[in-house]
Amino acid sequence: MLSQNIKAIRKSKGLSQEELAIKLNVVRQTISKWEQGLSVPDSDLLISLSEALETPVSTLLGETVVESRIDDLKAISEKLEIINLQLAQRKTTRRKILHWLFLTLCLAVVAIFLVLLALNSPYLGWDYRDPETAVAGTVLHAVDWLFVRAAPFLFLGGVVGAILTKKKG
Repeated sequence: MLSQNIKAIRKSKGLSQEELAIKLNVVRQTISKWEQGLSVPDSDLLISLSEALETPVSTLLGETVVESRIDDLKAISEKLEIINLQLAQRKTTRRKILHWLFLTLCLAVVAIFLVLLALNSPYLGWDYRDPETAVAGTVLHAVDWLFVRAAPFLFLGGVVGAILTKKKG
């Protein structure tokens, strides 16, 4: 059990027998004998071994330590798969939100245009001798003027955006 644990933990730490021997100030053959079960380290060396392998003595003396590289890779691949699914879901959600925003922009442009058309610029008949009426009329005329010129571009941008963000497939 100890021999198998020493070997498994040493390999999982990426150490060769020679490197571990240098850390413990012993010869490589000593490490080899421990791993083959031909001898065991004394208590002082067991403590040094646990420090060199950054593993508790109880783990070295405990049950068999199994190299878990395959399990680790499987767990990592499962986590990556979950992350990929979450990213794809987030991308789909963003696409849907953008699609509906573009459609809302189109509807808003049409609604505002219809409201302005229905009102038929009522401020044109106002008495502009009053300063407050003159300012309000000028502002409304500027909004009308800017909107009528910008509306086709806003509408076209909304339509193009809605088409580009439409669900594929």
